[in-house]
Amino acid sequence: MGFRVIKTAIATLLAIIVSDALGIEGALSAGLLAILGVDVTRKRSISSVSSRFFASLLGLIMAFIIFYILGFHIWVLAVYILIAFPIIARAKFKEGIVTSSVVVFRVFGGEEISLQVMATQIELLIIGLGSAMLVNLLYMPKEEDKLLQIRRKVDGLFSVIFKHIAESLRDPEHLWDGSELIEAGKLVDEGLTSANRALENQLISPNEAWNVYFYMRKQQLERIEGMLELVSLVFERIPQGEAMAALFDRLSVDVSREFYTGQTEKMLHQLEQQFKAMNLPSTREEFELRAHLLQLCHELSFYLEVARKDKARQAQKASAQDTGDL
Repeated sequence: MGFRVIKTAIATLLAIIVSDALGIEGALSAGLLAILGVDVTRKRSISSVSSRFFASLLGLIMAFIIFYILGFHIWVLAVYILIAFPIIARAKFKEGIVTSSVVVFRVFGGEEISLQVMATQIELLIIGLGSAMLVNLLYMPKEEDKLLQIRRKVDGLFSVIFKHIAESLRDPEHLWDGSELIEAGKLVDEGLTSANRALENQLISPNEAWNVYFYMRKQQLERIEGMLELVSLVFERIPQGEAMAALFDRLSVDVSREFYTGQTEKMLHQLEQQFKAMNLPSTREEFELRAHLLQLCHELSFYLEVARKDKARQAQKASAQDTGDL
């Protein structure tokens, strides 16, 4: 927000200086239009400025017709609003209604209708909105460092979560408040917001690698929640639980690696084969415990499938520099 204020100040000053240098009447109005045109991303800036410009042209044309027929009376402004606003919104230039109003009210204040007045307003629009777009296109804060920092935090939290799962499988009495899961969810949402903003700033060859990574993590968090429900049902320590704990120990390491190693997936496949080769449970309790662990294997398999699939997608889109793995 602080940087946007600086950009707004620069765009406003530029618009006023250019308008004044060209001898255009109402240079301050160009500054006001520049304030309205500054936006948070390059793509949004192009869309916003275009919408504001065409909304203002449409508003000017309608205002000239209405003022010519009804004259310059205060109540005529209400007529203009009732007629023009719905038409501008229907034309899909709703974002430009305020900008068009600034221009139209300036014409109303001058109480004059002529080609010269129309040309002056268009010149102010071009200079004011053009200055805002120029400042937006020249520089936008880079999100890469912030995204990388969020990713490292998320990977670290995932690692801690898997360690707690492993500990719970070894010791059903293990206590954990789940705070890392909540924090990881917040960071993933923050990462998605920043990734979308970064994508909107890339006008040429946009790279969706960060969006893919954080969307992958969001899907995996849902799987982890399912895993935790199953782990909570394992109320007794059994050998199969020890084997699952070793698997999650491995995952807590692999989750922070730069590339998909496949080690956890291999261990999971071996464990599933061991489950199939085991004798049937002798008691109902053992049956239920092993059933929960088998379901846990399936949830983990889905988790790893999401990682493998999205990693492949990243490789096809671009060789993502430092994006997620497991």
